[in-house]
Amino acid sequence: MVQKKESRLRIKSGLEIHVENVILGKRRFENVFQSVSRMILDGHDKIEKITVNGRGTYDFKVFREGKKHIIGMFDEINSFVSFVKDATEGGSSSEMAFVLIGEPGNGKTFFVDYLSRIYREFISLPENHKYTFRFKNLDEISGYGKITKIESQTYEDPMILAMNLHEEKEKNIEFLHSLGADEAMINKFYKNYRALGSCTYYIYRQILDHVDGDVEKALDYIDIASVSVSESRGTLTGKYAAKDKITSSAVDLLGEESISRLLHISDTNNPYRFDLRRGALARVAGGGIHFSDEIFKNKKDLVQVYLGVIQNRVIEIEGYKWPLDTLIIATSNNSEFARFLEEKEQAPIVDRCRLTYMSHNTNYRLQEKLTGFAIGSLDKTTFSGEKLHIDPNLNNAVSIAMILTRMPKSDKLNPVEMMKLSAGEVAGEKSIKTLSEVIDELNRDPDVTRRFGQKGLGHRNLGRSIQILLEKSETQEGKCMYAGDVFPAIECIILDYVQDANDRAKYLEDLKEAKKLYRKNVMTTIFNAYMDEPRAVEKDVMNYVNMIIGIDAKNLGPDKIWTYRDPQTGKLVPLKIDETFINSVEDRLGLKNYEQKQSFRTTIAKIYGQKMIKEPNYNFMDNNELVKAVTDVRLKSDVAGAGSLVGALSNRTNEENQKLYNRMIETMVNKLGYCTTCAQKTIEYFCTQDDAN
Repeated sequence: MVQKKESRLRIKSGLEIHVENVILGKRRFENVFQSVSRMILDGHDKIEKITVNGRGTYDFKVFREGKKHIIGMFDEINSFVSFVKDATEGGSSSEMAFVLIGEPGNGKTFFVDYLSRIYREFISLPENHKYTFRFKNLDEISGYGKITKIESQTYEDPMILAMNLHEEKEKNIEFLHSLGADEAMINKFYKNYRALGSCTYYIYRQILDHVDGDVEKALDYIDIASVSVSESRGTLTGKYAAKDKITSSAVDLLGEESISRLLHISDTNNPYRFDLRRGALARVAGGGIHFSDEIFKNKKDLVQVYLGVIQNRVIEIEGYKWPLDTLIIATSNNSEFARFLEEKEQAPIVDRCRLTYMSHNTNYRLQEKLTGFAIGSLDKTTFSGEKLHIDPNLNNAVSIAMILTRMPKSDKLNPVEMMKLSAGEVAGEKSIKTLSEVIDELNRDPDVTRRFGQKGLGHRNLGRSIQILLEKSETQEGKCMYAGDVFPAIECIILDYVQDANDRAKYLEDLKEAKKLYRKNVMTTIFNAYMDEPRAVEKDVMNYVNMIIGIDAKNLGPDKIWTYRDPQTGKLVPLKIDETFINSVEDRLGLKNYEQKQSFRTTIAKIYGQKMIKEPNYNFMDNNELVKAVTDVRLKSDVAGAGSLVGALSNRTNEENQKLYNRMIETMVNKLGYCTTCAQKTIEYFCTQDDAN
C-alpha cells in the first residue's frame, strides 16, 4: 500500500510536463520547415495577389515589415516560400538546400540576413520557443570527471527524447498515450521522428544502466531548457562564409575532438568527446537556419561535407551520427557557380540544390526605396559638421541610372520603355504584354547572365556613386548633394569597376538616357517654380487629359465649358476646353494629322479609364513625353512676351530678369524642397543645352 501511494504521489519530471504542454498546444513540436512556413503564411492578410511585369504572382507581407525590409525580389521569394512549403509537406525539398545565384550587390545576402532576423524574432515569442534537454547529476555516474551537466549538442527537441525513451516503439507510444496524446497526435509526432544523436543516446543508455533500466528514475536525470536565440553565438541562425583553402576546414562546420573533454571522460568510446558546437552546423541543428555564404567558393572537401549534410541531414564524424533539423540556404555569384559547373565531378551537390537565379531589381519606383537606404536615413553633414542638403531630384536620378543599366538590349523595346513598363507605367503605345514576351524570350537563354535583370550596376555600385558624390569638393563647399553631380560619379564607377568592354559601353549609353530623363524632370521643376505652384505641370497635364475626354462630350455647350466629376475629390469641376492648347501639345508630341491625334487621344482616354478604377490619384506624370510637351507649350506661351525663359534666366543684367530669377529661387527653396545651392545649379543646368536632345 505504501509503495502504491508513493508512485501515485510521484512528482512529474520535466520531460513529462513538457510533453503534456505540447499535447495541450501550449508548446510546439515542429521541424524548421514547419516553423518557417508558419511564420510566413499563418495569420490574417499575410499573402497578397499582385502583378509583376504583366504576370500575376504573390507577395508575402512578412518580408515587407520593419524599417529596412526587403524591396522587390518577388520571384525569388515565391520560389523560397514554395520550397519551404514543399518541405513542410514532406516533399523532396526537405533533402535539398536553397541556393541563390546572381551578380554581386543584388541583395542575396541581405535576403538571407533578413530571413534569419525575422526567424529569430518569431522564435523569441513565448508561444514559439524551441526547447531542448540536458543530462544532470552526471557526477553520480562514473566516467565524467568534473562534468556534471551535458546539454544536447545539437539542441534536440525533448519530444525526440520522448520517442526514444524505450528501445521498443510500442512502449514509447504507450508513454505518450499515458500523458494524454491520442492516435492522430502520435502519428503527427512520428512524422518528425528521428534517432537520438550519438552522444545523447550513449549518455542516456549509461543513465539507464545506472538506474537498472528504470525509465522513471532515468527521467530524474533530465532537465528541459529553452534554446537560447543568439545572433552573435550563431545559435538558431548561423552563417559560414567561404574562406581560403588554407584556413578553411571541415572542423568549422562539423566540430572536432575536444582535448579538454578527454581530460574528464574516461571512456574514449564516448561520442561526447567530440565538441560539435565548435562547428557551425550543430548550433543550428535544433530547428535553425544555416547560411552558407558563397558556397561554391569552398574547397572540394568542404563541398563534399555539405553534400553529406544536405542529402542525409546528419553530422557524421568517424562513423558517429547526429541527425539535424536545419534549413540550409546558400548564395553564390554567377562567375563562381559557372566555374564550379565546369568541374564535372562536382555535379552531385548541384542536384541536391534548388537553384534560384536572383536578378537585380528592375522596378525604378521600388529602386527609389533601395536608393533611399543607400543615401541613408540619418542627417548628412559636411566634413566640417555643417548640415548637408539632399537635392529632391537625387534619388530619382540615381535610381533611373541604375535601372537602365539592368535593362537588356531588345528589338521590341528600348531601355526606357522597358523600365517604365517594369514599373507598371505608360510607355507610349507599347504594352505590358510586349514586356512579358521580351522577358520570356530572354529567360530561355541558357546563359543566365543574358536573362532579364541579371546584368547591370548593383547596390554596391550605387553606394559607391553616393560616396564619390559626397567626397566631391562641390558637394562639401555647396553643402548640398546636387543631383547633376551624380552622373560623373556613376560614370567613374562604370569606368573603374566594370571589366567587360561591351558592358561598359552599354552602361555609358544608358547613363546618357538617364541624363535626358533627368533634364525632363528639371524642366518640370523649372515650370513649377516659374508658375510659383508646386503642382503646376501636373495640373496642366490633367487639364489636357480632361480636355480631350470632354471635347467629344454630348453636354458640351457653345461656350466650350465641360463640367466633370473629379475622381480625387468627388466634386463637380467646370473646365473650359482650349483647342489651341490641345493642338499645341499634340504638335509638340509630333502628331501631325487628325488620325494620329485621335489615336493618341483614344490611348490616353483608355489609360485614364483603367488607372482611375484602382488609382484615383493617378496624374499621368509618368508619361514623360506628355509632361515635356505640356511644359514646353506652357513655357513658350507664358514667357513669350519676355523672350525665352532660358534667355531671361541667363541674362540677368536687367532688373526684371533678376526679379524673376530671385522669385524662382525663393519658390524652389520654400515650396519645392531645394536649398539655395541646388536651386541655383538646377536653373544653371536648365539654361545650358547639355543632354537637351
